[in-house]
Amino acid sequence: MNKEEFYKKLIKHFSAEQQQTVAIEEMSELIKEICKHQRGTGNVHHIAEEIADVKIMVEQLELMFGCSAEVELLMEQKIQRTRERYLQNE
Repeated sequence: MNKEEFYKKLIKHFSAEQQQTVAIEEMSELIKEICKHQRGTGNVHHIAEEIADVKIMVEQLELMFGCSAEVELLMEQKIQRTRERYLQNE
């Protein structure tokens, strides 16, 4: 079973609404770990774990909303815009 099939089964089993709530929770946990790091009490391993959780949930969100291709295009556009704005003099 590939990742997309697995995500579809999770979404079907738990519901899209519940998985969206889990995505919000995971993003919150990542924010918490980054804040701890900024205060000097963080742990890079915990941050990595939370990034992994968020990435998994973002992939599920892309699948739920059918917007993976649009996300990729927007990412490319935003990266290019940032290059043009901030790196043009380098």
